[in-house]
Amino acid sequence: MLFNSLEFLWFFPLVLLVYFHLPGRIRYLWLLAASYYFYMCWNFKYAILLFTSTLVTYLAGLLLERRKKKEKDGINCTRSKKWIVALSFLINLGILFMFKYYGFATDLIREGLARFNIALHVPKFDFLLPVGISFYTFQALGYTVDVYRDDIYAEKNFFRYALFVSFFPQLVAGPIERSRNLLKQLAVPRKFNFDRARDGFLLMIWGYFLKLVLADRIAVFVDTVYGNYEDYPGWFLIVATILFAVQIYCDFNGYSTIAIGAAKILGIRLMENFNAPYLSVSVQEFWRKWHISLTTWFRDYLYFPMGGSRRGRLRTAFNKIFVFLVSGLWHGASLTYVVWGGLNGVYQVLGEIFSPVRDGLVGLFRLHRDTLGHRIVCMAGTFLLVDFSWIFFRADTLQDAINIIVSIATVPNRWILFDGSLYTCGLDAPDFWVMIVGIVILLFADICKYRHVKIRKVIERQDYWFRYVVIALAVTAVLLFGKYGPAYDAANFIYFQF
Repeated sequence: MLFNSLEFLWFFPLVLLVYFHLPGRIRYLWLLAASYYFYMCWNFKYAILLFTSTLVTYLAGLLLERRKKKEKDGINCTRSKKWIVALSFLINLGILFMFKYYGFATDLIREGLARFNIALHVPKFDFLLPVGISFYTFQALGYTVDVYRDDIYAEKNFFRYALFVSFFPQLVAGPIERSRNLLKQLAVPRKFNFDRARDGFLLMIWGYFLKLVLADRIAVFVDTVYGNYEDYPGWFLIVATILFAVQIYCDFNGYSTIAIGAAKILGIRLMENFNAPYLSVSVQEFWRKWHISLTTWFRDYLYFPMGGSRRGRLRTAFNKIFVFLVSGLWHGASLTYVVWGGLNGVYQVLGEIFSPVRDGLVGLFRLHRDTLGHRIVCMAGTFLLVDFSWIFFRADTLQDAINIIVSIATVPNRWILFDGSLYTCGLDAPDFWVMIVGIVILLFADICKYRHVKIRKVIERQDYWFRYVVIALAVTAVLLFGKYGPAYDAANFIYFQF
């Protein structure tokens, strides 16, 4: 079930209606049933995988709790606790490997051996990738580590813990929640609050604007150009690559915003997943503001355990590049994602290496980092680096990515920016300018966020009639300019495939 589907338009109000009329002590059971129904709308059988991940990590939590009680009696259980965590990771990552990476790994091994004239025959399994498997697997594994570290209690109620893993607003594309935040909230249901519900509804409208008006409209242009990049060389590809950066941001941020808004109406606070990332002045800052839930997950559960930045510069550089390579592989079973991740890791390392050079140039030319001009130049440079890496993320193969880069570098057809050629890339002139206006609105909203101005709070401080007019206009804009309906094949959220 998609957030931008007709099914969700009746599903979510029904969930709210029943939820707030049930006694508080059993509300979580209703949410659990609704969450599993939400997930099974994609594939009924794959709910078994969700249940398996839930059961394994639930039992791991209980076993860890028992070992902790023994330690209070003076029995050393450190080794057995580590084995429990390792087994939990082995089972969950094993399932993830089989369904997401098995074909990729066997193809790499077979192609590598073929270079030495060695034929390898391995069985092929044609698995349909379960929606959101990477998200709920990481969330469940995070709980196991949190219990091991004593950051959270071991949840005794299996059904409440199952809701933590399967909570439908953020189940299939995040944010990847921490047990310290979500699990504790599920234990204490909150009463309906009109102001909180209104705030959540405004968030959902903004999320739908990002997805339906911007992301799905931009996708038409990007898919047309990248799908036929030989026919759309040079500046067509430059424009498409810039627009893809906006598309993936609107698509993923749109989902996260709808999820956060829906959860807020239910009285549950989810973590922020994006914080105006394209206004960052460095790649390091970009990754502190992009997909925050995943970035902090890798930081806390992989980068820090590897030693972080505490073991010298060489080891720190290795740790960063390794984490970003894993992050790339997390996004998909393809070398394009691995290169994308590795490239962003290299950006991080080079940024630190050349930091003294930048500081020296700033001092030499008496520049001021807080001035608008300096920040704009840094933002533009950061965007160019990040956007270049998106080529590998979007291209179907590494060879396609290389061909696209060569075309961008060698075909100087910049006149297509002015002669109307851009209107032949899937969007006619009116649609194209709706997209441009939408991007300007997005930029304004991100600037407000960057300056800590909450537009929702500004709206909520106005008279009631003004609030209703703004909400009505926002809903009307989404209905009028959104991409949906029988004549349009509504695109899935990009991150569903991860």
